[in-house]
Amino acid sequence: MNLMHKKFAITGTNGFLGWHTRLALHSHGASYESIPVGESFDKEPTVKTLEGTEILIHLAGVNRGSDEEVSDGNRLFSDQIAEALVSCKNPPVEVVYANSIQALSGNVYGRAKDEAAKTLERVCESRGTRFRSVLLPNIFGEHGRPYYNSVIATFCHLLASGEGAPTVHQDRELTLLHAQDAADWLIGVVDESVAAQRLQTSTVADILSILEEISATYSSGDIPNISTKLRKDLFNTYRSFIAEGPVAKLPITLTKHSDHRGAFFEVVRSHGGTGQSSISTTAAGISRGDHYHRRKIERFSILSGSATIRLRKMFTDRVIEFRVDSSNPVAIDMPTGWVHNLTNVGAGTLYMHFWSDELFDPMNPDTVPEKV
Repeated sequence: MNLMHKKFAITGTNGFLGWHTRLALHSHGASYESIPVGESFDKEPTVKTLEGTEILIHLAGVNRGSDEEVSDGNRLFSDQIAEALVSCKNPPVEVVYANSIQALSGNVYGRAKDEAAKTLERVCESRGTRFRSVLLPNIFGEHGRPYYNSVIATFCHLLASGEGAPTVHQDRELTLLHAQDAADWLIGVVDESVAAQRLQTSTVADILSILEEISATYSSGDIPNISTKLRKDLFNTYRSFIAEGPVAKLPITLTKHSDHRGAFFEVVRSHGGTGQSSISTTAAGISRGDHYHRRKIERFSILSGSATIRLRKMFTDRVIEFRVDSSNPVAIDMPTGWVHNLTNVGAGTLYMHFWSDELFDPMNPDTVPEKV
């Protein structure tokens, strides 16, 4: 689906699912504007933003708090959006609401989400706007907030930081959807039937077991078993907790063995799944990259020469830079959703090794251009 000429408006852009939805829209070349709700809501500029917008995606919600905070917060956000829609001369063609499967459960959060959906549906019907309520399951993925967004974010945080041993307080089966898959569903590039094929189920105990295995394997620099979608999604989620903050551990030291014959070092040890290796040469002063990946795992290693590798998390300004050379070999795995490039800063030709977990598909390269 071509989204390049569609205008989107989004609430909740600063949240976990907001980041992933913005990333999905960016990857499709779509433009969007953010709409603040809650205390920051201002009706007049909101109405102005919505005028001529094709699709409004309402993500903002209150997931945690007292019963009153959850009920009042979700009601307030939907009431504010409804008020703005009523005042639009040309309301959006479609309103998409990030609902929850808990809306069917009858608990406080579920009732709040259900009431918000009904409020939006009523006003959309009165304005001739299509309404789509997306019943999302447990969403997880990169850069989730521990102790808030999901138990997976909490497990990843504890394993990456070493702050404590994660434990299972209540084991049960979860229906899971990676946040990028949820974003694809919300923005309309896949429909409900395709989204359903991307759903995954696992118990909390099994998730923790996989994450512990991932953490232990990756601590030595090896690529863990990522032979299933769930394992790969969990690995990418775990890697996001390694990529930034006080526990950032991006460069992986490679052991170099040298004697009179020359030198040897291992670049990739993969414990399961597909993989493809490539070699490139880069002339002095030339840069490569300036793109990001939504799902692909990519590892850079220098075979000969010197380079600067730069990374930036999408929708942020901070750039992380590493100066690397073949005398002290390291591997750097590019985090998903982070723009990256490399520049040959040496005098001669740079020889690089690239490893990806995916066999290259020119019809679906998962490589989105963006400057670091």
